[in-house]
Amino acid sequence: MDLFFYLGPIILMLLLLGFVTYAILFERKVIGWIQNRPGPNQVGPWGLFQTIADVAKLLLKEDIVPGKADRALFKLAPIIAFVPAFAILAVIPFTESWQFGDFAVGLLYYIAISSITIIGILTGAWASNNKYSLLGGMRSAAQMISYEIPLVLSVVGIVMTTGSLDLNDIVLAQKKVWFIVPQFLAFLIFLIASLAELNRTPFDLPEAESELVAGYHVEYTGFRFAFFMLAEYVYVFAMASLTTCLFLGGWLPLFGLTMIPGILWFLLKFSLVVFSLFWIRATMPRLRVDQLMQFAWKVLLPLSLLNIFLTAIFKEIPVLSSFY
Repeated sequence: MDLFFYLGPIILMLLLLGFVTYAILFERKVIGWIQNRPGPNQVGPWGLFQTIADVAKLLLKEDIVPGKADRALFKLAPIIAFVPAFAILAVIPFTESWQFGDFAVGLLYYIAISSITIIGILTGAWASNNKYSLLGGMRSAAQMISYEIPLVLSVVGIVMTTGSLDLNDIVLAQKKVWFIVPQFLAFLIFLIASLAELNRTPFDLPEAESELVAGYHVEYTGFRFAFFMLAEYVYVFAMASLTTCLFLGGWLPLFGLTMIPGILWFLLKFSLVVFSLFWIRATMPRLRVDQLMQFAWKVLLPLSLLNIFLTAIFKEIPVLSSFY
């Protein structure tokens, strides 16, 4: 157990690096396929080494700190943005026995720790001493705080149904039916809000290249820029894993096919969620800032409160509560 305590994070980091490397390639391939073009296909067979070449280029680039930037905060910001993304993976149950930290309040831990990343983004934006960077950081702070409210409220219905914040308990409560069925409204709210939390299309306003020349990380180069990108794709991994646990039954089998290992079921559902995120990016246009904020406060927030109200009613009616 002590050996796993030290080796576990290293193994997880290696798996994450592998995921990020080929998730970026897969995303570019999917977008190319949807837009009827080949995507990366020159570096290595079928373009398999393209992302590796991109990462090597980033690591070899000069690390530039702007002359009027706050040097200490400028260097610290990417670390503040990345560490929470890695820390929240400790509570994700990949199977009933594969979990790095079994917390009784795992869902609460995930929500609380993931909120810290916004501090890293805002710190990097302010420390860069660049007006476009600061505007991108302010947009990001407003967006992530606004969409975090419906994101949290959307999972309250699941907590009410299971009576637990433990992700293991939430997964095991879906043996009868996956929560995507009785909590479909919550699933839609969670999916939309998670896209905004990840700063992904159509909610990628904080790094809108057409108006803010990449937003909050415009002054970052080399491996510090890579840290921001790494944090973004680690959050894709984490959010897809959390969606799988909350709404798709985690490692639980479909159609009673128990002969297939739980980890394969988890990976299959996880891959479907990741593909959906990439698919949405390839098809949806970017929203305006005013549309983005109004949608959070005037649409998602009332719907998330409505979902809590409906869940409470379903729980109190015996015929309906037996459906859970």
